[in-house]
Amino acid sequence: MTSTTSAFVPAPATPYQGDIARYWDGEARPVNLRLGDVDGLYHHHYGIGEVDHTALGDPQDSEAEKKLVAELHRLESAQAELLLDHLGDIGRDDTLIDAGCGRGGTSVMAHQRFGCTVEGVTLSAKQAEFGNRRAQELGIDDHVRAQVCNMLTMPFETGQAQGSWNNESSMYVDLHDLFAEHSRVLAVGGRYVTITGCWNPRYGQPSKWVSQINAHFECNIHSRREYLRAMADNRLVPQAVIDLTPDTLPYWKLRATSSLVTGIEDAFVNAYEDGSFQYVLIAADRV
Repeated sequence: MTSTTSAFVPAPATPYQGDIARYWDGEARPVNLRLGDVDGLYHHHYGIGEVDHTALGDPQDSEAEKKLVAELHRLESAQAELLLDHLGDIGRDDTLIDAGCGRGGTSVMAHQRFGCTVEGVTLSAKQAEFGNRRAQELGIDDHVRAQVCNMLTMPFETGQAQGSWNNESSMYVDLHDLFAEHSRVLAVGGRYVTITGCWNPRYGQPSKWVSQINAHFECNIHSRREYLRAMADNRLVPQAVIDLTPDTLPYWKLRATSSLVTGIEDAFVNAYEDGSFQYVLIAADRV
């Protein structure tokens, strides 16, 4: 397995995908990079769990911001661990697919846990290059790779993967197209997992807070109902649907007090608290 991005980078299939590729090629937010610098796991998702206030210490401490960043990163890694918990029994000879892999944090964690091969895909050439360089630095580039491609037409054989996931990346694509492709690349009995924000159909329509989040990230957040319907249409049968909304609120409230704020924190907190937005994990088996 090569550890470098292919010299040939296919053109995005649509103008929108071109916009998304440019967005993530140019993204260098401290909230992603500084948190990853804590231990070399670079995530592009959010956190879950209660804040360890003893780890934060005194807010007047000169190390207070450093401790806060470390705590935010701990909560992000806890989110990835929960996703991996739901992949089921993965062996060293299995292949996993990280669809929308970002800079590769979850891919690295998956290999470290299971010892298996992890194939990441992203529209961003810069993200793929970053992830491959990091895998090479860790000496795992023979098992962990990122490549530039569209997650709706992944370059993998039918039934090749024992597990696959989207960690906060499914809001950039049509769900029916996405789950058709996951269903294709997964072996029968394989497991698909997603953790995602979705608007709550009981609210009626996407709220103003959800609209702000869409505009900020140039994405299109789906409803929970759309996820379940698209899975059912593509031979993916949910085994677990977990509402993580109460678990992610502490992360967002802590992040809003840091120097790493991006301006979108209040929209997340307000949307979660008024019930218009939910943070969910869905694990489904390919039948």
